[in-house]
Amino acid sequence: MKSTLSPENWVQFYADYLFSHALYKTNKREVAEDLVQDTFLAALRGKDGFKGDCAEKTWLVRILNNKIIDYYRSTKQGQDYEEYIAETEDHFHDSFFSMNENARWSKAVPFMHYANAADDYLKQKEFQAILDKCLQNMPLKLRQVFVQKYIDDKNADDICKEYELTSSNYWVIIHRAKVLLRTCLERNEVL
Repeated sequence: MKSTLSPENWVQFYADYLFSHALYKTNKREVAEDLVQDTFLAALRGKDGFKGDCAEKTWLVRILNNKIIDYYRSTKQGQDYEEYIAETEDHFHDSFFSMNENARWSKAVPFMHYANAADDYLKQKEFQAILDKCLQNMPLKLRQVFVQKYIDDKNADDICKEYELTSSNYWVIIHRAKVLLRTCLERNEVL
């Protein structure tokens, strides 16, 4: 059975969800509000192109995701990764790794055993709240790529194309995001 559109119900049924999704991706309330409005306008203009092969909500989220991508491309907030990585290389490495030839974890960053009861942590609301806080505090350039990879479950090639990254920059960003997330979770005594 094909889905149909009900534009008269979009604000009531989907506005809050779309807003929270946009806010999570941009971390700017005004931008999120504008993106949701743009999504509804684009959906109204393109409703004749809706084939009904997906749910109405899914279709609106796809439009919103495209609007978010356009926003980052137009403002160049999602670009200049090579420059960012180059500027922070020394400071970042020195904060987490020893300077010997093997580049081991610094003694200041304790090793923890993460495998024990990992599922239990994921089920706790407190963990989710701290995880969200850690993600929000992560630098935007790292958070965008990390969220696409581990929360939105996109593959590396698609992320590289979307943010115009080289493969090596992508893996540096993923590595740094993981290290920062690990450190944040440890500081909040979650791990």
